[in-house]
Amino acid sequence: MNVTLLKAQTVQKEKQPLTTVLSVLEDRYNISFSYADKTVKDKKTMLPSKDIPLVDVLRFLKKETKLDFELLNNRFVVIKPFKKKRSSFRIQNLEEVIVSNYLTTGLTKLNDGSISIKPETFGILPGLIEPDVLQTIQALPGVLSTDETVSNINVRGGTHDQNLLLWDGIKMYQSGHFFGLISAFNPFITKQINVYKNGTSAKYGDGISSIIDMRLPDDIDNEFKSGLGFNMINADGYAKIPLSDKTELQLSTRRSVTDLIETTTYNQYFKRIFEDSDFDNNRNSISQNETFYFYDVTAKFLYDITENDKLRINFFNVNNHFDYDEQSTINDRTEALNSNLSQQNLSLGITYSKDWTDQLSTTAQFYASNYDLDATNHDVLNNQRLIQENKVNDRAAKLDINYEHNYQLKFNVGYQLNEVGISNLADVNNPSFKSYVKEVVKSHSVYAETALLSYGAQTKLKLGTRLNYLDKFDMFFAEPRLSFSQRFLSDFRFEVLGEFKSQFTTQVIDLQNDFLGIEKRRWVLSNNNTEVIEEGNQTIYPVPVLKSKQLSAGIHYNKNKFLISAETYIKKVDGITTRSQGFQNQYQFVHSIGSYEIKGIDVLLNKQFADIVSTWISYSFSKNNYLFSDLNNGNEFPNNNDIRHAITFAGTSTQNDFKLAVGLNWNSGKPNTHPADLTNQSGVIINYESPPNARNLDDYLRADCSATYSFDISRTSKATVGASVWNLLNRKNIINEYYVLIDDVIEPVRNESLGLTPNVSFRVHF
Repeated sequence: MNVTLLKAQTVQKEKQPLTTVLSVLEDRYNISFSYADKTVKDKKTMLPSKDIPLVDVLRFLKKETKLDFELLNNRFVVIKPFKKKRSSFRIQNLEEVIVSNYLTTGLTKLNDGSISIKPETFGILPGLIEPDVLQTIQALPGVLSTDETVSNINVRGGTHDQNLLLWDGIKMYQSGHFFGLISAFNPFITKQINVYKNGTSAKYGDGISSIIDMRLPDDIDNEFKSGLGFNMINADGYAKIPLSDKTELQLSTRRSVTDLIETTTYNQYFKRIFEDSDFDNNRNSISQNETFYFYDVTAKFLYDITENDKLRINFFNVNNHFDYDEQSTINDRTEALNSNLSQQNLSLGITYSKDWTDQLSTTAQFYASNYDLDATNHDVLNNQRLIQENKVNDRAAKLDINYEHNYQLKFNVGYQLNEVGISNLADVNNPSFKSYVKEVVKSHSVYAETALLSYGAQTKLKLGTRLNYLDKFDMFFAEPRLSFSQRFLSDFRFEVLGEFKSQFTTQVIDLQNDFLGIEKRRWVLSNNNTEVIEEGNQTIYPVPVLKSKQLSAGIHYNKNKFLISAETYIKKVDGITTRSQGFQNQYQFVHSIGSYEIKGIDVLLNKQFADIVSTWISYSFSKNNYLFSDLNNGNEFPNNNDIRHAITFAGTSTQNDFKLAVGLNWNSGKPNTHPADLTNQSGVIINYESPPNARNLDDYLRADCSATYSFDISRTSKATVGASVWNLLNRKNIINEYYVLIDDVIEPVRNESLGLTPNVSFRVHF
């Protein structure tokens, strides 16, 4: 609806003070306006009529008052001075939502099937006292981590490398600190995160399981903001600094305090991460003098060249480092050698956007994203030194064109060029062996998409196609995308989502003790091979291009702050390899190509009581099976991530500045394979039961709680204290089990989840 039409529908009478109109609108739409008195002083406007949607009311107010109205979560509207002076009024369209305060404040479910997370208004979730991005999304139905880490998030049965993580449009290859227990992305400098499990826009490539699109603030508002905080693992700070009317600098940094002070939280994290590593498994030597730390640094420079031209420069660096001495006594002599592991993701991006007209805009982006995983592992007893490296160099150029005919009809087209080089090095001194493999793949992608929204947002349809071309293999992929949403009977919404996707990067495990057994997954590129190839001393394993198809249908009922949501889906992924799945049974050293298919349903009941209490229960059922033509006689068998049943029950309460959350998570145990006979073995290999993955670990159960309290420390600053307990009942959950031969005896190895883990935090916002 354009502003002229809206004016015609308004009640024609004298203008009133804006504060008076805002008070009426708050009651009418159950919203709350936030503003400084000087911002609305002397502003007047007419009162819109009652039958106009909120989105159009905000459009009208922007036009009439020349102020910026930003809807944060369909409940709170921030009013700020509109800094840009344009020859004609431009505005940002606001997406119609299915439900706001989805589970907690700051989470919103949109009518394109995605979930929007805004850390700035984030409430609280059980076990979390800070809005950790990758921990938060695990509260969503259909998303979990079988090993409790943020570096192994399983979305609808997929592996973590099948999730596309974007940081201001830049692809990230490292997602976690503390080797997976903490998100690598600072939430206090992140503006918004959009999560897609299906029906993604055609502008997104990769990510055959999900898209996690993280965005930093992109508008210059000439307001200084900063904050400092610490918890029992790390300390951090951020600042949003206006440099002039046209420039702004955003900075954030975080560093662990684990090499300075040991806390209960650190000890639990350390035990969990290193319990099955070379550091912990040296039976004939002593590991000592361990040092571990991590840090991250982000920076974003914003420059509004003109009223219609914007330049943005991004920098991101995340690093983990661990080293220790391995000491052993040989011939009555004590020897010690240092082993170490470092992991880094370093990224730089430049974005230029231009508004050609009120309807046409373009965005060009260039980025470089480098990932580096290095390990040096010394075996003192065998006088052996192993060096391993995994490096990724990703270069990309994007051009995105948006044309908005009106708020009901939009078009999006674009082009993306990616050149990705990945190398893997293994260097052993005794016996002398060196292997170095590097692959480079260049991809070209074009996409087009149209979005239709009916008046009143009853119907939304988004249709698009992405065309990918891999020049090295002369391969062409057509990937249609669909997102359809229809409201009916006022409070019901029917939803259909579908997509085809492809991906030419993946992670594999060659040996379970690679990279000290801590970060054993390494990135590799597709080579389009179908069998193992020997070239000199190099062994090249087959890595096909991953291809997925997914279709889902859901129905949602939302009335009086009560939501019932049910969604069923089917997803098939072709081109997986046994190396990418991390088998620890009879298929651990087998190299085969196959697929997996998952069928499931996610159900959620969420009831909110005013703006004080939110309770929910979710249930997910899925059946996830592998199919490898040359394994298990060509028959299906359960996927390593086949979690059949998962239930979450939680509640949050917000009383003024006090927030409390408690929750219970239960799921059936992941599949595993037992030896066929624990006593009668050959002494060389373990004979496993067939079919594989026919058994399951014990059920997983975890209770969490968290609380925060905020208070003013001055007129312009506020403090927040928080406390949380992860695994409140201290339940010993077994999250993985496998078997090894030690002195011709089969011994089980069981990895336990985090035990009772407390954490406290203190933050100050200026």
